[in-house]
Amino acid sequence: MSRLIVPCFILFFCLGLTAQETTEKPAPVKKSYPFNNPALSVEERVNDLIGRMTLEEKIAQLSYGTPAIDRLGVPEYNWWNECLHGVARAGRATIFPQAIGMAASFDTDMMERVGDAIATEARAKYNAFSAKDIRGRYQGLTFWTPNVNIFRDPRWGRGQETYGEDPFLTSRIGVAFVKGLQGNHPKYVKAAGMGKHFAVHNGPEGLRHEFNAVVSKKDLWETYLPAFEALVKEAKVEGIMGAYNRTNNRPCCAHPYLMQEVLRKQWGFKGYYVSDCWALVDFYEGHNLVKTPAEAAALALNTGCNLNCGSTYPALQKSLDQGLTTVGEIDKNLRELLPTRFRLGLFDPKGMNPFDNIGPDKIRHPAHVALSKEAATKSIVLLKNEGGILPIPKENKGVYVLGPTATHAQSLLANYYGLSEDMKTILEGIVGKVTPSTPMMYSQGALLDEPNRNPIDWFSAEAEDNEYTILCLGISQLIEGEEGESIMSRNKGDRKDIKLPENQIDFLRVMREKSKKLIVVVTGGSAISIPEIYDLADAVLFAWYPGEQGGEAVADILFGDAIPSGRLPVTVPKSIEDLPPYDDYSMKNRTYRYMETEPMFPFGFGLSYTTFGYSSLRFRKNKVTKGQSNALSFKVFNTGEYAAEEVVQIYLKDIFASVDVPQYSLIGFERVKLGVGESKKINFVITPEMMQIVNNEGERVLEPGRFQIFVGGSVPTGRALDLGAAEYLSREFEVRN
Repeated sequence: MSRLIVPCFILFFCLGLTAQETTEKPAPVKKSYPFNNPALSVEERVNDLIGRMTLEEKIAQLSYGTPAIDRLGVPEYNWWNECLHGVARAGRATIFPQAIGMAASFDTDMMERVGDAIATEARAKYNAFSAKDIRGRYQGLTFWTPNVNIFRDPRWGRGQETYGEDPFLTSRIGVAFVKGLQGNHPKYVKAAGMGKHFAVHNGPEGLRHEFNAVVSKKDLWETYLPAFEALVKEAKVEGIMGAYNRTNNRPCCAHPYLMQEVLRKQWGFKGYYVSDCWALVDFYEGHNLVKTPAEAAALALNTGCNLNCGSTYPALQKSLDQGLTTVGEIDKNLRELLPTRFRLGLFDPKGMNPFDNIGPDKIRHPAHVALSKEAATKSIVLLKNEGGILPIPKENKGVYVLGPTATHAQSLLANYYGLSEDMKTILEGIVGKVTPSTPMMYSQGALLDEPNRNPIDWFSAEAEDNEYTILCLGISQLIEGEEGESIMSRNKGDRKDIKLPENQIDFLRVMREKSKKLIVVVTGGSAISIPEIYDLADAVLFAWYPGEQGGEAVADILFGDAIPSGRLPVTVPKSIEDLPPYDDYSMKNRTYRYMETEPMFPFGFGLSYTTFGYSSLRFRKNKVTKGQSNALSFKVFNTGEYAAEEVVQIYLKDIFASVDVPQYSLIGFERVKLGVGESKKINFVITPEMMQIVNNEGERVLEPGRFQIFVGGSVPTGRALDLGAAEYLSREFEVRN
């Protein structure tokens, strides 16, 4: 009997399973709420959703990794994503040059196209992830980019993430990028951008969790805030991120003046505010402003920090229990936070959003890869070309490539990077250029930042047998970067000196003795003082961190398939001794606008294989009434042997101001493509806003008096002329009451 029971039981059980599996279950009916209705306004939908959430659910929605609310059909969403120069940390993506390199292009049209390409890949990746219900960190559509902090000191390791030292250039490049990223659809945002780190944040990296940046009202409004204002007012950026540090004693993630008076009231910001990651922990572990997570959470929430990237906001229940905040404050913050998700279309039926159909074929699309190469090519700055040694003929008597960055992938990637299956190192780019009959050799020759452990020199003598020696020197994200990411940094990502590692200079000297024609390609994300390289090399290219196609771009320029047109978005000091203390946030003696000492390389400088000239500078009026615009025109012409692009730059100086003002202020720039012998007339309008100065109270005012305009291909200094920049033009006009 017992032998029959088991088989029968198994048969019965299996039959039951089979019947279960073949019986069709009715699909669950998804209840629809007003917040699911695309016909309603975003405000109505947000209010409806908030009204349906429990207190526990509301608190959970204020942290970056928001859980699903299954009973309402709200999926999990993680707000944290990065796209500094391509979709980052989420696998395969097109890797564009690092931000500082793209700023060197001085090309806003290109930056808008880069932003759009990144948004397209972001949507493709989001669509693929969400189709599989994968909704973790780096898989959403809210990108914490761009970094529009001002690169005031070259020692800051994260300066590579910025668009340089000038507030106007940073504003124009930043606005273009955000417009490209967010798109121009009347209802939907393609991908949400963010201005960071608000405000007055430039290191030191090792002290950022406790540091108090002390800044005058004049410097605040003249230098540190303009780019944020432009992103809010012009680009309608969806997000703002608060910095780790304090500014004038208040934490940037709980700063009533910056967050409410300036951002919300004066600028009319309608997006969401997020803390930098774990910055609220600094309230009690670094800044010692409060004692507990509950106090830190309430302080940030009550000041309008809508979203916590970190682990502090779960303590809001304790904050409520202790009477430190209210449910009303929680609701207010949710009303400022949630609209971005609705504008992204995340609560709309699948297919209603025009970006829902972007597929994985758009990830590393050939057009995006080509754009990455264009951006890299336009970013590279030619600093020296003695005797016209460049470009190199593809048929020659031998090319010898050496140096620690020739095959170093990190010198392409920079920080906050995606991954590509087709990264082109500098060596690979060069190999693809020379003819089959051209001898070519490679040896690394030197380590990145320490002397060779094996002292035997088996490499330098080969230079004697080759016509061209190309040294690939510089640094990488291993040496400069964010606090914990630069694993070779001895200063938590910052640099104590702004020169190259000494072992690379020693290597350069050895190779100079053996080389016939010596060309140096430098990689880096900051101002690197290179006096030895400038003196010893016949030609010098600064390539930044040029992205996945960087090697191709460098090779195109070395061999004349492209003409260098990048311009420095930073001033390169001669030495560290020319800089104020790193932790001094005064702008005195910083950047081209205030620097009192002659630099190694000036802001806006960069050479070409051709030459340019300027003429016929005229104003519409030599005298204008206060509040009126003035128009100017001039000609730029190509006087050399190559068709090329010139980066025309326009600077203004207030000659007699009631307060100290910048020596020069960039107010306009334009890339101009000119054939050999071709000229172009440039028309430009000087608006009253451009004529304004910032007084000591931080107010923008327009004072009558004399103004001087400069036009040319660099900041208008004698140093720029000495290095080979075109002669600039200058004229004055008067503003009367």
